[in-house]
Amino acid sequence: MEKPLEKCLDEISHSPGVSGVLCADHKGLCLGVRGKANSGSSGTVVALAERVAMLEPGSLDPVILLEGDNSQCLIHRNNGVTLAVYKSPETS
Repeated sequence: MEKPLEKCLDEISHSPGVSGVLCADHKGLCLGVRGKANSGSSGTVVALAERVAMLEPGSLDPVILLEGDNSQCLIHRNNGVTLAVYKSPETS
């Protein structure tokens, strides 16, 4: 399982505009990190995904977008794995 996960993290981290990626299990354990993502935030990312999913029980897990002046963070949980992708905001 490690090699496919490592390959996926590498592919995502090399996508245009991506500055970091973090993957965590359902308990907040960091499974992998690339770029500017911080493994210490894996528990917070998982907790946030769990809380937001409670807003609409029974619905599919939402994609969460956190946006600041200089960056964006997309968070999605699926089958007990949470992924956070850090990006630079798109310019128009």
